Amino acid sequence: MKLYEKTASELSEMLRSKECSALEIFEDVENRIKSVEDRVGAYITLTPDIAKKRAIEVDESFAKGEKLNVLAGIPIGIKDNISTKGIRTSCASKMLENYVPPFNATVIEKINNAGMVIMGKTNLDEFAMGSSTETSYMHITRNPHDLDRIPGGSSGGSTAAVAAGEAILTLGSDTGGSIRQPAALCGAIGLKPTYGSVSRYGLIAAASSLDQIGPIGRSVKDIAMLQDLISGYDKMDATSKNIEYPNLVDNLTANVKGMKIAVLKEFFGVGVDDSIKESVYKAIKMYEENGAEIKEISLPSTEFAIGAYHIIASAEASSNLARFDGVKYGLRAKEYNDLTDMYEKTRSEGFGDEVKRRIMLGTFVLSSGNYDVYYKKAKNLQKKVSEEFEETFVDFDVIISPTVASTASKIGEDINHPVKMYYNDSCTIAASIAGLPAITLPCGKDGNNLPIGLQLIGNKFSEQTLLNAAYTYENLCGGFNVLSQTL
Repeated sequence: MKLYEKTASELSEMLRSKECSALEIFEDVENRIKSVEDRVGAYITLTPDIAKKRAIEVDESFAKGEKLNVLAGIPIGIKDNISTKGIRTSCASKMLENYVPPFNATVIEKINNAGMVIMGKTNLDEFAMGSSTETSYMHITRNPHDLDRIPGGSSGGSTAAVAAGEAILTLGSDTGGSIRQPAALCGAIGLKPTYGSVSRYGLIAAASSLDQIGPIGRSVKDIAMLQDLISGYDKMDATSKNIEYPNLVDNLTANVKGMKIAVLKEFFGVGVDDSIKESVYKAIKMYEENGAEIKEISLPSTEFAIGAYHIIASAEASSNLARFDGVKYGLRAKEYNDLTDMYEKTRSEGFGDEVKRRIMLGTFVLSSGNYDVYYKKAKNLQKKVSEEFEETFVDFDVIISPTVASTASKIGEDINHPVKMYYNDSCTIAASIAGLPAITLPCGKDGNNLPIGLQLIGNKFSEQTLLNAAYTYENLCGGFNVLSQTL
């Protein structure tokens, strides 16, 4: 029995019926990591001793008849920009190559309290800035469905781990599509929750007003289980929303009869591969045949969202990364003449090209004379995009679109074309700057047998509606075959 092929919900039931133990699950996933990790490169740091100890503790608790969280004993990978006490958290950067946090992020506290088994820290684009996981200082992560191709980014390590069977669930972070885009390219399921629904405390920031931690997995129920665990108010996060959050798993239903679904015209335009359009339209047809009301809509401002996003995200990145100067923690240049020289050499040596590019852009748009010309206009456009979405959700429950305009590219094919790389997130950015929840689901393969992603966008704090729509499609498809068959 290959336990690593099971979903979290299946393993949870098996643990409770004593068909397997948490230790057996850990050992099976660990053996899978040993057999494929050298080819995939999903992880930066592995924590087998910590994971094994946790699995044994879970088995002991089960033996005592203790009531445990539904995710107890389930192996999980953690994106390496989420702080883990006593475990290296590098952000895939030379700047933080040897940084070991003295505290846990709030989501890690919740994961530990639930008894989940942390297998390690997954690879990412440096400081979560990139769309391919090629900007990682550590190594390149490869797409499990085709090892010559990118897994997407910046949460490429997390999505590759799920698709390769190296974790049952993972956590990623999404700023402009960094969960959804790689999940789509790796054939996984990824949810970007509503901004403010999951604590960002302990997430090393890229762009604070956009960053959001979210779950990646192999089934919609698994996503709901992990989202239930990590969501909720946190006084340590000033952007955390103090509202009542529903139990998503208990209210999960496969029924879209009467649901009003909008097809977003702008995301089916020039640049979207024909195979992706065809797959997404087939999914739309399935929704319609099962009682959903479908209508095409236009949100004109979304065409300009990508420009606004990169101005806002770069401005915030410039501010957030100013702390990495060699004074208190992280890398410090070995040779320098004075304090200013130390700053310059440390940051020049510590940051990669993509991070430097965004710092320079952010500094430029925030500078005197440019603030009103660029940053203020971008914030106004962000408001306009949000308003258009708000008006749409008066009449519709869900918006549907492709997740990515094309399937996974070859490694090295686009890395030297940053503007082209930025457009990889063209379908995901609008939901991010509006703070909306969005989920990606596998909806077919292209001519190269590469995964295609379907995106569903919901109104703020409508994760239940979004997951129900996703769960319906999953059931109509007979489940998703997320795991790579090529490794």
